[in-house]
Amino acid sequence: MQDDNLSEIETQDQTIIENKELNIWEALIPVILLMGMLAYNIFVADGEALGTYSNQFILLIAGVIAAIVGFFNKVNYRLMLKEVWENLQSVFVPILILFLVGALAGTWLVSGVIPAMVYYGLQVLNPTIFLPASVIICAIISIATGSSWTTSATVGIALIGIGTALGINPGMIAGAVISGAYFGDKMSPLSDTTNLAPAMAGTDLFTHIKYMSFTTIPTIVITLIVFSIISATIDTTGSADVSGLLTSIKNTFNITPLLFIVPVAVIVLILFKTKPLIALVTGVLLAAAFAFIFQSEVLASISDTNISAVINAIFTDTQITTDNDKLNDLFSSGGMQGMLWTILLICCAMVFGGTMDAIGALSRITRELLKLATTVFGLFASTVISCLGLNVIASDQYLALVIPGKMFKKAYQDKGLAPENLSRTLEDSGTVTSVLIPWNTCGAYQSGVLGVGVGEYFIYAIFNWLSPFTTLFFAALNIKIRQLKNK
Repeated sequence: MQDDNLSEIETQDQTIIENKELNIWEALIPVILLMGMLAYNIFVADGEALGTYSNQFILLIAGVIAAIVGFFNKVNYRLMLKEVWENLQSVFVPILILFLVGALAGTWLVSGVIPAMVYYGLQVLNPTIFLPASVIICAIISIATGSSWTTSATVGIALIGIGTALGINPGMIAGAVISGAYFGDKMSPLSDTTNLAPAMAGTDLFTHIKYMSFTTIPTIVITLIVFSIISATIDTTGSADVSGLLTSIKNTFNITPLLFIVPVAVIVLILFKTKPLIALVTGVLLAAAFAFIFQSEVLASISDTNISAVINAIFTDTQITTDNDKLNDLFSSGGMQGMLWTILLICCAMVFGGTMDAIGALSRITRELLKLATTVFGLFASTVISCLGLNVIASDQYLALVIPGKMFKKAYQDKGLAPENLSRTLEDSGTVTSVLIPWNTCGAYQSGVLGVGVGEYFIYAIFNWLSPFTTLFFAALNIKIRQLKNK
């Protein structure tokens, strides 16, 4: 037994002697090549260089490159495998939550919860407060669906048409739509980015959402005030006619305020600090029951039996067809299957991050960045700059969350900061600013769908460009900067 212990100590000593520290350029090799491959994938191959899962494969390739750098520096492959495995274990619960989020989206659709939110949301339209009303409507629908893209492609398009008919600048309307859509996307437990950020930072979903509200709510309030002032200074003509959309929803679903029992129950569970898995499972089961009670005709239209329709909504694609083409994309869900892309991205990011961690590259890069961030504010500012930079360079909001999340996680711990500080900063500067970059996937998508250029809506996407400043303001004044309990 003593010989075994002695052998282990000698092996550890030998590793310490032979494993020289990476210099900054060696540490940057995998990152530079990762950025190069991502740039090729986005700008040359239209995101399909290696098929649908190009970003995932590129992260794995970058992980292999990092491992090669590690081998040249005599890093034991077992250490690399150990770090990767520990990283994958750390996201097991977030992956389960993501699966449940997919199930929640499907069951909330077939039960009529999401259509009810859209139905009542559209009715707050009034020409005299069109812009702030557009923000509110898109926020409600995006919270309900967890998708800014779906919100823009459905209700957003309708609002552009209605607002233009009223004589309002399309850039203003698009800015209001995007502000509301990204507020909802950011705060919705159904959103993939809202699940991705805490998974990268090492906190749980509902702690992240609650902590994020400290910066997000003041930002959206300022946004609403500005749009209210703008609305008061412009002239509108005509009326906001959404009767066609309302009729289509009413004809397809049984709309009743009782459907709001489902989201209210989930919110109550969250407020009482119920575990996220339990709250989400409750939301799925309640919605499934409400589907049987209120939407039997809808279930019959999408499957042979009501039970199979609900099961399909939980696990696979669900498409509910209405007599209005604008609503058909909105009333679709991928269930658990729809979350596979994001889950695979997380797993591949864990492989890359674990390998980079094992070879000492992350700590080396972070140490260089932290030379410029000797204070807590400097650390927050470095995170914001990294997220913005990756939105510009990598052209993908997911990578703008994944890579800084892995790089800065330990730095926040070393500063005695709780992980929700990092997850909030990632969303405040990574998720919402992606739409402000014309060549980013989000910017290209939103400008294409809404028919308004990024340059036209940039200044009016108030919530999006104000969010990074808000998070830096809170950091500078040390407002709601949570410390680790065991600091």
